[in-house]
Amino acid sequence: MTASLDDLRHELRRLGRVVVAFSGGADSSLLAKVAQDTLGRPAVLCATALSPSLAGAEESECRALADEWGLRWTGVPTTEMEDAAYVANGPDRCARCKSALMTALGPLAESEGATVVLGVNVSDLGDHRPGQAAAAEAGARFPLVDAGFTKDDIRHWSRLLGLRTWDKPAAACLASRLPYGTPVTLGRLAAVEAAEAALHALGLGQLRVRHHGDAARLEVEPDALGEVVARRTEVVAAVRAAGFTFVALDLEGFRSGSLNRALGRVGGAEEEES
Repeated sequence: MTASLDDLRHELRRLGRVVVAFSGGADSSLLAKVAQDTLGRPAVLCATALSPSLAGAEESECRALADEWGLRWTGVPTTEMEDAAYVANGPDRCARCKSALMTALGPLAESEGATVVLGVNVSDLGDHRPGQAAAAEAGARFPLVDAGFTKDDIRHWSRLLGLRTWDKPAAACLASRLPYGTPVTLGRLAAVEAAEAALHALGLGQLRVRHHGDAARLEVEPDALGEVVARRTEVVAAVRAAGFTFVALDLEGFRSGSLNRALGRVGGAEEEES
């Protein structure tokens, strides 16, 4: 049964004024658009966390969507890279990141007399997502969860509303490409961003470049495995140009949060929304 858009509007009206943590993904995009349509532009501020873990293309996409939809938008620098615990990249990395996000958004919400809302949905619940708990503890609300929206519901309603984000692949932060225990550095984030951008330029869709030191482990959709092998010369050249020495293709294919296997979880989810 599809969740009701009226229920989402009801949850937003209960909050009155909101600051949407806007990543440009399908989840936060639907939340931002429905919030503005429901509450009015003056009552909705969309804020994108600007940090080294946000790919430049994603920041550009947020700006473009804000222009297209007339969103009241701002970019907010975050300081997670100054947090030694975040840089150490333990299993609580996402919690440290969301704490930094809420620290940045808190003053905005206070000045707006608003509540910070995130694009968390029902499909996200139960996975290894410590960031959700950290955000909730800091006062964030999840209207999509309260309205019973799953990921399928988000794509369904986004499509009906004519939002071009309806089928956008999930794009977790760049730090999620680093195995736990591998310190988060600007160089590693830049290498991942460059490699993924080069592969997208070759026409590959949903993918991840997992950073394993000198080696890049590529995760692509299972039906794209053959294409990658057939075009291996191009693929290897693109990834090596980003700074990797070795290029490996993961035969299991793309799965969100594959690095959570190190935590004893199989196919756990990444933090998809910033």
